[in-house]
Amino acid sequence: MNPRKAFSAAALLALTVTVTACGTQEDDGETAKQVTMNEQQATDRAEEIIHQAVDVMSPQPTLERFGPATVGPCIARDDHGPDDRLQVTLFYKLTGVPGSEAKNLVLQARDAWLKQGYKYNSSNEEDMSGPFPWVSMRTEPDDFWMEGITGVLDRAKGEGLATLKVISPCFLPPGKTKASGAAPAGPAAYEAPSPDDPATRRALAHSSRIYDALQAGSAPTQPGEGLSTVRDESGASVHHTWSTEPLPEGERVAAVARAQTFFQSAGWTVRRVPTVEGTPAVVAGHPGDRTVAQVATSTTGAVRVAVTTPANGPASADA
Repeated sequence: MNPRKAFSAAALLALTVTVTACGTQEDDGETAKQVTMNEQQATDRAEEIIHQAVDVMSPQPTLERFGPATVGPCIARDDHGPDDRLQVTLFYKLTGVPGSEAKNLVLQARDAWLKQGYKYNSSNEEDMSGPFPWVSMRTEPDDFWMEGITGVLDRAKGEGLATLKVISPCFLPPGKTKASGAAPAGPAAYEAPSPDDPATRRALAHSSRIYDALQAGSAPTQPGEGLSTVRDESGASVHHTWSTEPLPEGERVAAVARAQTFFQSAGWTVRRVPTVEGTPAVVAGHPGDRTVAQVATSTTGAVRVAVTTPANGPASADA
């Protein structure tokens, strides 16, 4: 889904109920290790950013929050590194006002955030001058990302549904001293797995099935991709990461959708995770062998896949 296009109201509501985790925002390694806060602090700051926009709006809308949870792990990073950091997402629709006011509410949110000194992340004149504007911005220096989106209720009448979303930067909860993967791991943490290892075969089997579901050619192995055995305080896991060749936007969206359909039909536990790119990532858990798979679009135009399976996990019936 391209955030520069007008969202239908139904599509917005389908997305909001799955908001439980982070997008693909990237901090450099040094920043990632320094950002420490708790969930309440991140939520309070996100709420503050929302109210900086809403409290000065006219007519005054009512805030209605969507999403069963506000905090989740940072996942689907472009480098596929493991990550102990968390991230808060808040998503509201603005109700109690005529649908004809949706455009003005999004424009008012943009103007209020600009007055706070916040910066554009991406937008253009076509986005903002049409009947269903969309804007993406970020705060400085704390790097919260926010979007104002106009979903379409009645295109002919220009009626829409205004929504606001705020995503916190990835942060380390209190008690954590480093973000796994935020800095290059030492040789004791990452090892080359044996090709005869059962977990290696299991990870490759799952990757093969995901490859078949995506229906897209694979790209040559990129730096940081391939097989590795990861050891941390929770034990050892085999990690397999790879990418498809770059795809047009429509094909990327369709490939991720096919992966989701595969996971659901195979009995995996599936959730969709909002991303800065617009197309939700898919995170799936295998019910038998505790494998976790992530499928997400990348800024390179590829679809990235990460499969992680416990080294001592039970043998999968379908791997």
